[in-house]
Amino acid sequence: QVQLVESGGGLVQAGGSLRLSCAASGSIFSINYMCWYLQAPGKTRELVAGITTGRLTNYADSVKGRFTISRDNARNTVYLQMNSLKPEDTAVYYCNAKITPRFSSRLGDYWGQGTQVTVSS
Repeated sequence: QVQLVESGGGLVQAGGSLRLSCAASGSIFSINYMCWYLQAPGKTRELVAGITTGRLTNYADSVKGRFTISRDNARNTVYLQMNSLKPEDTAVYYCNAKITPRFSSRLGDYWGQGTQVTVSS
């Protein structure tokens, strides 16, 4: 059984910062790609940033230069540092990870429960 638990969302004024965390736990053999998605009200879920095991990163154009994704492989945790936040960043942010559980050869797609980020103007 594998779980992703997110933390760090909240309400912040425009120009402020937040740091999201997502910890994977359970019966894990290995974790490959880890990433963050956002879903704004009435819109589809979209990729914000991702990071490989070797720490290669990719970002949506809308967050480049403002958000930084990082990971701690020893702690099975991925972070999203969000600076210079804008009202249009308001959304539910979801953690996603490609994980191979112990005693399984199948790479699975796992999601966190989501954390709300609200940026006021």
